Amino acid sequence: MKPDDKSAPRFSISMFAVQCGTCFKWRVIPTQEEYETIRHTFTEDPFICEKKSGTSCEDPADIEYDNTRTWVVDKPNLPMTPSGFKRGLTVRKDFSRMDAYYTLPNGNRKVRAPAEVEKFLEENPKYKEAGVAVSDFNFATPKIMEDTIPADIEVGSSSKKRKMAKTEDE
Repeated sequence: MKPDDKSAPRFSISMFAVQCGTCFKWRVIPTQEEYETIRHTFTEDPFICEKKSGTSCEDPADIEYDNTRTWVVDKPNLPMTPSGFKRGLTVRKDFSRMDAYYTLPNGNRKVRAPAEVEKFLEENPKYKEAGVAVSDFNFATPKIMEDTIPADIEVGSSSKKRKMAKTEDE
């Protein structure tokens, strides 16, 4: 399937993992909420294997870094997603980057920028009164590890770029 095909599958996060600061083995984190907790305090409280119940550095890695899946590396110390909201990430079809969004508590609307969060909070003051602020939302996206992108994907090969190249060739 071509990357610009409208029916091409969208890629999303299917697993969360964190690397031990002692043995450097990768540990699968069972939920997005647990992962966000680890990521939120990563700089001041680095992850070590013993923080995962029943695990030590002596155990084999839960998962190996390889190109059987596309890996992305998130930034540390991002704010925790406020209760009732859900942070989502999608990979663009051309694997050039990811996009971040938050699903709102009602579940039927997504916001993709701080201005949209501000508008939602103005329209729904109960969240502001509960302490939710625009600063609780971070739209920074993880870095896609290029050595794990599927070989059949032409990175950054959007249809717009191809159209421009075709026009220049004519």
